[in-house]
Amino acid sequence: MTSKTIRYILALAFGFSVLALATTTALAQWQWVEKDGRKIFSDRAPPAEIQDKDILKRPAGAPRGAAPPALTPETAGLARPVTAASAPGLRASAPKPTGKDAELEAKKKKADDDEAAKKKAEEDKASKIKADNCERAKTGLATLQSGVRMSSVNAKGEREVYDDAKRGAEIKRTQEVIDASCK
Repeated sequence: MTSKTIRYILALAFGFSVLALATTTALAQWQWVEKDGRKIFSDRAPPAEIQDKDILKRPAGAPRGAAPPALTPETAGLARPVTAASAPGLRASAPKPTGKDAELEAKKKKADDDEAAKKKAEEDKASKIKADNCERAKTGLATLQSGVRMSSVNAKGEREVYDDAKRGAEIKRTQEVIDASCK
């Protein structure tokens, strides 16, 4: 083996070990419900006052039924989580979560209103086209029934005068258009 191959294999092994380490740390997640109903997601264990029944998800190695270890300055580094007990003024001034995102609700309502307006515009356009077709068909039927000599141009570009059979067929076709459009 060449030194280049060995370096390549070592780089791959290092990459896979970093990937495996990142995967296991990503899986060590806690999920619990606080007393006010909020769901909390964390990579640290919940506080001691959270009951076992309120813990929704715990890492694979965490014991079930036992209280999670309490966070102390030694176990949590020097950072302490801000809780309602450690900051009583924070809870009073914070708005109570409703479980709904007002901005998301407003966007959804606007999208629904836009869709309804678009649908209404399409329906109006279709009804105008239908009314126009109805008027044209009625005018055409009146012309056909008037007895005026009528003609059309065939595929060869020659003029053909309507005989009684052709006039009857056109009257029937025009009446079908009226029945469909003038409802």
